[in-house]
Amino acid sequence: MRFEGSNTYVATDDLKLAVNAAITLQRPLLIKGEPGTGKTLLAEEVAASLGLELMQWHIKSTTKAQQGLYEYDAVSRLRDSQLGEERVKDIKNYIVKGVLWQAFESEKPVVLLIDEIDKADIEFPNDLLREIDRMEFYCYETKQLIKATHRPIVIITSNNEKELPDAFLRRCFFHYIQFPDKATMESIVAVHFKNLKKDLLDAAMASFFGIRALPGLKKKPTTSELIDWLRLLLAEDIPASALQAKDGKEAIPPMHGALLKNEQDIDLFNRLVFMARQGR
Repeated sequence: MRFEGSNTYVATDDLKLAVNAAITLQRPLLIKGEPGTGKTLLAEEVAASLGLELMQWHIKSTTKAQQGLYEYDAVSRLRDSQLGEERVKDIKNYIVKGVLWQAFESEKPVVLLIDEIDKADIEFPNDLLREIDRMEFYCYETKQLIKATHRPIVIITSNNEKELPDAFLRRCFFHYIQFPDKATMESIVAVHFKNLKKDLLDAAMASFFGIRALPGLKKKPTTSELIDWLRLLLAEDIPASALQAKDGKEAIPPMHGALLKNEQDIDLFNRLVFMARQGR
């Protein structure tokens, strides 16, 4: 079972090596990188290319590790007991299986995505150590030991908003997705736009990487924002010449709201463009 990339996802050799190493070692693959670099999409592509089902657990700031295992719906059981429901006699009717339980009991191997794990409380990763390491957990309400029928391929993403515990990191294979260079970015763009004119592509790339290189930028535009911007340029039929001033100097690009996402960065860019045009 090897991941070799796909026609819809440009994976570098290092990334493919990381995915396959995690599969071989039967370790979770921890993926870090800038937002918008395709971390979540990687899990979808791995599942699709290997012909496996994808199960997703998107983490929020309020998410608890127990929710990934199961939850006991005591309120529903109390209500049913008051109504004299027959099903109240079996506690299993009130156990809500989490995504880990579903992945463990699947008849076929699955790809399990734990997305943006760094959004949760700092104790969240530690609370999953045993379950991810041993691929089993105990349900106290039903007195069951739930063991994985097949070890899922676990892909965990992080935007590096907070540090993860060392004990958790030891159990993972780690890979950092570097921001694509110009050649790789052109390959990614080619996946989304089959017949993009070269002059528009060159002008867009120059403008995009020029913006990313600006000193003091609060939020640099990412791959997903470049794709959105190109889609807008094509929809509005904006020519390549509109992306650069006639004198060849820096220009404020049309539809720049797809690239710059806060007023500080827009103001900074406007001031730098103005200074460049004044020859300072």
